[in-house]
Amino acid sequence: MGAQSSEKAFRLVEMLRENRLTIAAAESLTGGMISGMITSVPGASEIIELGICSYSNRIKHEILGVRQETLDEFTEYSHDTVREMAQGVRRLSGADIGISTSGIAGPSGGTPDKPVGTVYIGVSSRLGTRSIISPPVGNEDREGVRLRAALAAIDLASEELVRLINKG
Repeated sequence: MGAQSSEKAFRLVEMLRENRLTIAAAESLTGGMISGMITSVPGASEIIELGICSYSNRIKHEILGVRQETLDEFTEYSHDTVREMAQGVRRLSGADIGISTSGIAGPSGGTPDKPVGTVYIGVSSRLGTRSIISPPVGNEDREGVRLRAALAAIDLASEELVRLINKG
């Protein structure tokens, strides 16, 4: 992990600790990278409730509660899926924030509508659930896509934390 990921994770963990809030992650594309970034920070045990690698659609559906209709209609690479994943991991863990990732790391699996490098990230809190898309960036390799997704998820979780703090 580079300095950028360490710094972002450190800031997130510190803000969660200062505000006595918790986080959980449901990771498909990132396969544990987000949880790894968070748990690499001393004191993370106070703020992380659960990290689940939900790579298969079966786990997304059976454990996280992603509706089969969502997977059938929109696929695992969609806003709908990552929103349901974030809600599911939050429900399972009781965490204040649920974060999720899914996407196409490559080198194969892309389509014209969803090329390799397309990343979806979901976040859920008591303020609601939302998602973002991070489109492909240049000549990224598989690990580059995964790292970009994990960093974007840390950023989205941090944004949600600020929203929670400001709403009291």
